[in-house]
Amino acid sequence: MVKSADKSEVLKLGNQLCFPLYACAKEVIKIYRKPLEKIGLTYTQYIVMMVLWEFGNMSEKSLGEKIYLDSGTLTPVLKKLEKSGFVRRERLKADERVVQISLTASGRKLKEKAKTIPQALDGCIHLSYDEMITLKGLLNKALEGTREKH
Repeated sequence: MVKSADKSEVLKLGNQLCFPLYACAKEVIKIYRKPLEKIGLTYTQYIVMMVLWEFGNMSEKSLGEKIYLDSGTLTPVLKKLEKSGFVRRERLKADERVVQISLTASGRKLKEKAKTIPQALDGCIHLSYDEMITLKGLLNKALEGTREKH
């Protein structure tokens, strides 16, 4: 982020884009903790469930691509969701390398309880509606850029 030729400025925390992104994400996730505990989910589990509610059954690989998680991180999350009775994990008979993730009846019912989560967090980020839309657009653009580099 530093345009200066002074290399000593490069490693100052205040000159980093990554730090406010990291800290803000951490703080927002912390705010989600209490409302999500009430419905029995962690933040990562909530993200997984939102994808399944929106898109339906999918492979573990496709799910991981949508939420930027590798299988080493995603598999334990899915195992916990399965143990809680919200999802089912099944290997495809046609290709046993593929793990299909599907919602259970309990997982589908949980969607109704989860509808209260966004309202519970309304106002936790001190930005106007227009600023939030701009920020979301910029973050999505940045995410696409990172996906292109890998």
